[in-house]
Amino acid sequence: MNSKPNVVIIYADDLGYGDLSCYGASDIETPNVDSLCQDGIRFTDAYSTSPVCTPARFSLLTGLYPCRHNNVKILPGDAKCLIEKDCYTLPKLFKDNGYHTGLVGKWHLGLSDGEKPIDWNKPIDHTPLDVGFDECFIFPATADRVPCVYFDGRNVVNLDENDPIEVQYCKKNPFPELPTGKKNKNLLKLRASHGHNNAIVNGVGRIGFMKGGKSALWKDEDLAQTFLDKAKTFVDENKNNPFFLFYALHQPHVPRLPSKKFAGATKLGARGDVIAEMDWCVGEIMDKLKEHNLLDNTIVIFSSDNGPILDDGYADKARVLNGNHRPTGPLRGGKYSKYDGGIRIPFIFSYKGKVTPCVSNSVISQVDLLNSFAAMLNTEIPNKDSQNLLPVLMGESQKGRDVLYAQGYNDTSILRKKDWIYIESDHDTPFFLEKGIDTGSRFYTQLFCLKDDIGERKNLAKKNSKIRKELEQEIYKIKNENIIK
Repeated sequence: MNSKPNVVIIYADDLGYGDLSCYGASDIETPNVDSLCQDGIRFTDAYSTSPVCTPARFSLLTGLYPCRHNNVKILPGDAKCLIEKDCYTLPKLFKDNGYHTGLVGKWHLGLSDGEKPIDWNKPIDHTPLDVGFDECFIFPATADRVPCVYFDGRNVVNLDENDPIEVQYCKKNPFPELPTGKKNKNLLKLRASHGHNNAIVNGVGRIGFMKGGKSALWKDEDLAQTFLDKAKTFVDENKNNPFFLFYALHQPHVPRLPSKKFAGATKLGARGDVIAEMDWCVGEIMDKLKEHNLLDNTIVIFSSDNGPILDDGYADKARVLNGNHRPTGPLRGGKYSKYDGGIRIPFIFSYKGKVTPCVSNSVISQVDLLNSFAAMLNTEIPNKDSQNLLPVLMGESQKGRDVLYAQGYNDTSILRKKDWIYIESDHDTPFFLEKGIDTGSRFYTQLFCLKDDIGERKNLAKKNSKIRKELEQEIYKIKNENIIK
């Protein structure tokens, strides 16, 4: 295999195991994502390390489990960067091996070194540029959190120095002169179902409060095209040299406001429409690679950060219009959940002419990308969490992970060993009623045999105490290992 193929990771946001037609969806079509399977491997047992986005992205980029960092959780938009400058990362691996590295899209891993509050009107001292990316065009957190601005490198795009940005995350509105989603519902074009009632940007209530920066604010309907154009430009400018592109999509995360081209494109409402928009973006970036005759020398990975959710804070009728569609497919739970619906994700590894198309049930984790690509580049790295599964990704072996570790949104451990999956007990909320999600939190331990019970309905913890104790010991071993970053 070529020692330096280009690598593109296309990373969806809150896309479920059952949201793609190649994974069995019948009420929505995703032909462009499906087409990746023609030159690749579709994995049925691929996992994220977390059912929420920040920890999942941390693991993918660092090759470390979320438990290795005390502050890996869903971050506010003004948080410090979770990835320290001395941490070895996936983009650093590629950069060290002669690649030009780029990030386009959602970040949500924090900015700045945290020594003082972020001044959004000056260059930021700790951004993706400091963890291995040569260039980046991002929004800082998620689309439902302020600040709703683009960053190019270290600076806010289109910022007027006479209209400085202020951002605060607090319970009481620090800018009482400005309207909020809670007090000024008449100004909203998309209302909240729960939360999301602070600052109003583009007619949508957000999490957090923001003042100023009017010329820099983005519109939700423009996000897909803006990020796609940047990703295409990155390919255009780097077509003659090895490159790594992390194309972090914002769909189908809330708020779901597709461009005019895709509004009403499906019968599933706004959530279905933004999935169709996402699929179109995949087709466009693949066409760009084809335009430059790069497909034969480019690895394309498509995946998602965590499981799906219908109502995550906005009244977009996602539940009502969902019909018979099952975003998690046969899995239980969803985003925020410890069950497989929260952490088992779609994962396609496409490499035209180098991989024999097939479906693989090998168990893999997104944390393994760092060590797998290190093996591809003949580079030894100091990391014990990430495993070298390059032979599995290339279809040369069926031996995936023997033991797979993940972490719930409240830091509880999840461990899969062969067909058994174990979920630690805790006393957190068993159901997010407003979100319609079974969190998987129980005051007792849970043990399921996925071979016979993919929906994780029959708890076998009491009947299989030997296996339960074995998996508990595995968790103890993992959490107490000394890991070099």
